[in-house]
Amino acid sequence: MATTDVIKILSLLLVIALSFTVVNGYGTMVGGKTEISDVKTDNEVQELGRFAVEEFNRSQGRFSSDGGVELVFSQVVEAQKRVVSGVKYYLKIEATLNGQTKTFDSVVVVKPSDESKEMLNFTPST
Repeated sequence: MATTDVIKILSLLLVIALSFTVVNGYGTMVGGKTEISDVKTDNEVQELGRFAVEEFNRSQGRFSSDGGVELVFSQVVEAQKRVVSGVKYYLKIEATLNGQTKTFDSVVVVKPSDESKEMLNFTPST
């Protein structure tokens, strides 16, 4: 095999390898879901869980100052993330309602480019 053929093959292999390992600044493959292992000590994830509960309360017109029916954030117990045009977080959140602990699933998108976050979904966990 000629040297130019070897160089062509190696170049092609390099291009193929790079196309399968496209990663962004978060260190995850674009489009793939990854488990967040240190959920309980990850301050960003816990704050996103708190944000999701606050957004849910606001969207439902819930109140708490006089012993109302507001959900009270406890903690995020599980989380995954997927890189999209930002980062989409899939959160399993514990919150209390009238003294009872309940679990909810929520999806929050964070876009560092415009410093925004948006809750897309908040439902009771099954």
